[in-house]
Amino acid sequence: MDDEPIVTLHGERALIDRAGHLFAGARHEFLVAAADPLTWSAGVRTAFAAGLRPTTEPGGPALRKLYSPEALPDARAERRLARMAAGGADIRICTAPLGQETIVLDRRIAILAGAPGHGRRTHTVIRTPDVVAGLRSLVHAAWASSPGLDDHLRRRPPALGADARRILRTLAAGHTDEVAARQLGMSLRTYRRRVAELMEALGATSRFQAGLRARELEGHV
Repeated sequence: MDDEPIVTLHGERALIDRAGHLFAGARHEFLVAAADPLTWSAGVRTAFAAGLRPTTEPGGPALRKLYSPEALPDARAERRLARMAAGGADIRICTAPLGQETIVLDRRIAILAGAPGHGRRTHTVIRTPDVVAGLRSLVHAAWASSPGLDDHLRRRPPALGADARRILRTLAAGHTDEVAARQLGMSLRTYRRRVAELMEALGATSRFQAGLRARELEGHV
């Protein structure tokens, strides 16, 4: 396979058997784009990592990983990515839809994962320099323009319950406290307390700012 510029392998077992050794040669950069950290099975991930020294060691390759927000569905997933970052990976979250899931090694080898579906997933190993360079350029451009994991988590809209969503809508509509409380079936005191709690959660210093933030979050509420 080392002499073939493009090879399509069927199934992860074939990828491990025929291409796993290629990853041991990564010395400068290990670039990954995936919709989910578990895109590659445990066996594939083990084969990929077998020849990689931690990035904290002198001479280790730069480990750059780009994921979509779907990689962070819950606190457990956040902890998983945080552990990866603590191990030396530079993790960023791309809010735009990612294309085909890709790995690029040292600008010399690229692997494209076929769409998941029924049967064995295909993996295309590419060694053609111009094609690898083009794929690397696209993935790296998305990686370079995406926020880091910590920044993404800080910017992410807070989790809001049904009551909080209704209160945000009244703020966005500009209702007086009396009208909003009556519409929501709350006492005026309870409504004002909930508004104060939401302002703190949203980092807003005024009702006006909270209303603007509510409009920003309109797609989420």
